[in-house]
Amino acid sequence: MSTVTDQAHKHHEHEGEDLAVAARRSLEAAGEQWTEMRESIFAALAEIEKPASAYDIADSVSRKRGKRVAPNSVYRILDLFVRTNLARRVESINAYIANSHPGCVHDCIFLVCDSCGNATHIDDDNLSRSVRSWAEAAGYVDIRPVIEVRGRCAACD
Repeated sequence: MSTVTDQAHKHHEHEGEDLAVAARRSLEAAGEQWTEMRESIFAALAEIEKPASAYDIADSVSRKRGKRVAPNSVYRILDLFVRTNLARRVESINAYIANSHPGCVHDCIFLVCDSCGNATHIDDDNLSRSVRSWAEAAGYVDIRPVIEVRGRCAACD
């Protein structure tokens, strides 16, 4: 998964152990505990290059732990991760990706390849600000823009 940022939005992209440390700090700052299961699920999510389903993550964690992890448990933790900005949900394919900059809160735009399943995350505060403004003008509150573009990536074309 790649990330593209606009000029108005700068942040540090974490990876590897640095990402796990940033995720833990962010979760604890939100008043949540970094449990062994949450750590395992985040590690599995961060290892997968493409957006992953809860079933993919449950399988990965189950193999590593040597005992079955129920997808329902994974969904609950993924929902927590999305709420606390540790993960992003690609709505159109019901899959998740680790947020490489968990301390930075903003709206996401995804380019999703229909062929290989890769997703490119774009940070464009101007576009999301415009969408939010239109929604507010229409009377919407608690706005969470979800913008996804589907097509074929350059590698699959």
